[in-house]
Amino acid sequence: MKTIFVLFDSLVRNALGCYGGSAIPTPSFSRFAERAVVFDTHFVGSLPCMPARREMHTGRLNFLHRSWGPLEPFDQSFAALLTQAGVHTHLVSDHYHYWEDGGATYHNRYSTWEFVRGQEWDKWKAMVQPPLERFRTQYHAMQQPAGPADGRLQAMVNREFMRDESDYCCPRTFAAGFEFLDANRDADNWLLHLECFDPHEPFHAPQRFREAFPTGYRGPVLDWPRYKRCAESPEEIAELRANYAALVSMCDAYFGRLLDYMDRHDMWKDTALVLTTDHGFLLAEHDWWGKNRMPFFNEIAHIPLMIHHPAHAAQGGQRRQALTQTVDLMPTLLAMHGVAAPATCEGHNLLPLLDGESRLRDVALYGMFGAGTNATDGRYTYFLYPEDMTRQMLYEYTLMPMHLKSMFHVDELRGAQLAPPFSFTQGVPVLKVPARRNDKGQPTGHQGQGGGYEDTTTVLFDLQSDYEQARPFRDAAIEARLQASMAEVMRRNDAPPEAYSRLGLAQP
Repeated sequence: MKTIFVLFDSLVRNALGCYGGSAIPTPSFSRFAERAVVFDTHFVGSLPCMPARREMHTGRLNFLHRSWGPLEPFDQSFAALLTQAGVHTHLVSDHYHYWEDGGATYHNRYSTWEFVRGQEWDKWKAMVQPPLERFRTQYHAMQQPAGPADGRLQAMVNREFMRDESDYCCPRTFAAGFEFLDANRDADNWLLHLECFDPHEPFHAPQRFREAFPTGYRGPVLDWPRYKRCAESPEEIAELRANYAALVSMCDAYFGRLLDYMDRHDMWKDTALVLTTDHGFLLAEHDWWGKNRMPFFNEIAHIPLMIHHPAHAAQGGQRRQALTQTVDLMPTLLAMHGVAAPATCEGHNLLPLLDGESRLRDVALYGMFGAGTNATDGRYTYFLYPEDMTRQMLYEYTLMPMHLKSMFHVDELRGAQLAPPFSFTQGVPVLKVPARRNDKGQPTGHQGQGGGYEDTTTVLFDLQSDYEQARPFRDAAIEARLQASMAEVMRRNDAPPEAYSRLGLAQP
């Protein structure tokens, strides 16, 4: 068996034509949808980037126990399990978080890997004396570095070395993927994980893609929104959206090259292809920019998933309505290679769904450490928050005390205790570390985006009549049913006691 697992970052579902989008031409994604089984009710789990990848690897939610962090010693990664079973796993990625403290154990689970440098604030190119005055003029005030810890200056430096389209990270990442395929497409028993940081911000695309989305904006470069309330002018909003559109268009074009490659070498008959993302992004919808300081609206939480499997080619072009989640990727990738998922996996193998519709779960639970705990049954979405976000009990459970870009500070670790094992830690006790908080007393969740959460009001939305989530409401009967289902999912994931008490849920 051969598998290509393609992961884009921040690929918004409603930007794709095969999911109803019309503002951005995405012919390659639509072309794949005609051959793949398309999942219409696919949701995130743990947010944002590395928490999502941890559940891709382990098949279980982790935001109930941990913020952004590495794979733990007790985690069972699909890449490692496949490698142990004799499947060669290869990672090609420009997602630089894999090489920071908070993601440094992921790529080592693969048989081999290749890292493409230069995305966002990857510490790639060195300028001892960068042209600060030119940068202040060249880039919009929104994306100027806010201080010495803000990596936006490094991003400006990196972009000085991206002049031709071939210098951009997405083209280089696909080129590395094609190099692997050229050398190995005739071999058997391999999985290629081809991962692009795009269309994650900054929305920096080559001119041939950008010129397809003209705006009336005439100011300095504006392609990197901060995660905050939208206060920009209509012209600025249009410019940011156009730059995102250009980047999605580039992703579509290079994904199309992969489809062409598979056509040219007749790979559809013996190679599976999986396409998805980790989460979406708000582009001023709900008056927000970003993905992790606001409620997790559908633009963030409802994401694309498409799967082609050669044994299920006859089902190509069909759609499935079953409620699926990111945690389902791990057991599915294992099953493609005949490897059983471990008992710690809470996800579902999706291969049976390729043949026909079936029900996998009543409720999908999703969220970010320290924020609201959210649920959907496919009809309703429910945002459940603690009554007081500043007084909630919250602990990190870990043996790998690292944040996004740093180890835990010794001041954080002085409050650590040794906690008994969870059901998924293979009998290993873990550190229980009080979660750090910002100056408002709110949990920061993870380092790098300012922390804190706003709009912390418990609400329901009816997706059947209000998919845009513009009309929040409350209903005691619906909430009681969803809360009971949420508590059961938390029980299966061995959530700590404070996870129930902070939400006012009865522990099963």
